[in-house]
Amino acid sequence: MAKQPTSPEARSVRLLKVGEQVRHILSELLLRQEVRDEVLSAHTVSVTEARMSADLRHATVFVKSLLGADEAEVLKALRTNTAYFQKEVAGRLKLKYAPKVQFVPDESFDVASHIESLLADPRVARDLSKSDDEESD
Repeated sequence: MAKQPTSPEARSVRLLKVGEQVRHILSELLLRQEVRDEVLSAHTVSVTEARMSADLRHATVFVKSLLGADEAEVLKALRTNTAYFQKEVAGRLKLKYAPKVQFVPDESFDVASHIESLLADPRVARDLSKSDDEESD
């Protein structure tokens, strides 16, 4: 039987689903402190997103140490234990290939707070209120 052609939308949904499964597995491992590492045991780490490559062989995992404490140290500990995480993900996912996991810090919270501080600036608020007044005329 011929392989059914998949649309780009269907492929992206599959990538999102697999990425979410990887995120859940890693979050569970960190929550239950199944990895034997003092740094990871001492910190609460949030796995905010897992992005899969198109071939599902690579996973970029975005992590954030809660309260931003010792982020570099936590990231180093995660990268040191990457082999353990990859083994666990491979065992729990039913994929043809086990994805290679790469941990990177999640900067989205920093970007969001920077944008919020810019919007709170009185000069920006003044400009925004002017444009609202012009639209209502």
